[in-house]
Amino acid sequence: MASSLLKSGSMLSVLTLFSRILGLIREMVKARFMGTSALSDAFTVAFVIPNLLRRLFAENSISVAFIPTFRAYIAEKPKDEIRDFLSSCFTFISFVTTVTVIIGIALTPLIVPFFGTVESETVLLTRIMFPYLAVISIAAFFQGILNGVKIFLPSGFTPILFNLCVIGGTWLLKDVAGNPARAMAIGVTVGGCLQAGFQLPFVFKTGFKFSFAPLKQAFSNPGTRAVLRLVGSTVLGMAAYQLNDLVSTILAGNAGEGVVSSLQYSLRLQELILGIFAVSIGTVILPDLSGLAEEKRWDDFNRLLLQAVNSISLICIPVSVFSWISAEELIRILFEGKSFFADSVALTLGAFRQHTLGLYFIALNRVIAPAFYAQKDTKSPTAAGVASFACNIIFACALVSALKGSGIALALSLASAANTVFLFFMMRKNKTFEIKSLLWGTIKYALKITLLSLVAGFVIAYLHDGLYSFFTDFAGGVKIFSIGIPLVISVIIFSLIGILSLIAVRDKFVLSVFSAIRRRI
Repeated sequence: MASSLLKSGSMLSVLTLFSRILGLIREMVKARFMGTSALSDAFTVAFVIPNLLRRLFAENSISVAFIPTFRAYIAEKPKDEIRDFLSSCFTFISFVTTVTVIIGIALTPLIVPFFGTVESETVLLTRIMFPYLAVISIAAFFQGILNGVKIFLPSGFTPILFNLCVIGGTWLLKDVAGNPARAMAIGVTVGGCLQAGFQLPFVFKTGFKFSFAPLKQAFSNPGTRAVLRLVGSTVLGMAAYQLNDLVSTILAGNAGEGVVSSLQYSLRLQELILGIFAVSIGTVILPDLSGLAEEKRWDDFNRLLLQAVNSISLICIPVSVFSWISAEELIRILFEGKSFFADSVALTLGAFRQHTLGLYFIALNRVIAPAFYAQKDTKSPTAAGVASFACNIIFACALVSALKGSGIALALSLASAANTVFLFFMMRKNKTFEIKSLLWGTIKYALKITLLSLVAGFVIAYLHDGLYSFFTDFAGGVKIFSIGIPLVISVIIFSLIGILSLIAVRDKFVLSVFSAIRRRI
């Protein structure tokens, strides 16, 4: 099973890694031209507004509702019914998102003032990027078809195109557009179009056909209604999620200049780590879990889930420890420069250290939730989500006055931990989960990895000041040498200590992965 998980996720992880690196470069470009200025805050808020809706129309609907329904159609329905289902979904998504974009563009001047940013610029940037919602939702529909038949690589490549488009657009259009924020906004919308267009030929190669259908047929199709029923049961949870992000952004926007941007830079670092592992593993195991659930192979189902959960512990806990220790150096080497000064570093550092506390729990939630979705149980993760997002809003409101952006980041980490607790609690109501073995296996493995990571972290912390001082004396003001070289050395030392420790305690998961790698070689 470890070999299967490694084989399925390895190439997708490579693509996701490349995409997240480009996403980080995209934020580095933004930091270079805008830093944590009011213009940067305006762009961040403008991108957040359509992005909140994207998560509802694209990520939630496709992963929770479309893929399970599509797989059921493939297994049970003739080709003409599959074609009607796909055409109806395509029409429904296109119509609803287009109407939402039109309404959103019209209402933007009424929405923006709540965020405490430069109103005129934020309104313009939001209107430029609102069409991104429609094209990325269609791209998500194409991804749902491909992932439904276990084709992951085209969808894994599209974020690379998106980030290249935004980065290139910012550099090429910054003078023509009037400022870097407008150039970046244009790149976002064009990049969304590329994400949809790139996947379409691969969808056609699957042999599944679809076209625009009459609206009446699109809304009345049994498959569309089945998707809507599944989505409907998660609307409360998703609404809470969007409200949570919305409130957090409003609180950050009114907490002072640069707070919104610093949180975004911090989240980009966090998403780089999450995207490499949690998203890839969650994407890969959902079809497999769905298949095992359909066949009622619950022993294999629970074994695969525990394997995925432990892989999250193995990666995210050590990375969290290292990121906490080396947070300032990571931020300085990535963002510090032309428009990103010491105050920007300090703002981002405070947020990032608080974000690292919740990284493991966020990753864990992205793997556990598909186990419910695979059984077409959307209510349990929705209930857990509502409770945790309520916690987030309460924590954020309580902490923002004293801690500013750091308080909002800490609130997210605390709420993510609460979400994990709620998800395990929901498992108790479902007899297909072997709750005792899953919970004990998760806690036992996480504690072991935490202990080993803290040992490696202590060594790195002990060497930290001497290592960076040594290279600073010889490198002068060149960051790639004064910060980059000791940072790489720290990573190598930390990793070697961790790997040797795992081998010394004869960690079964690591040994099975090594065995799988040897067989592939």
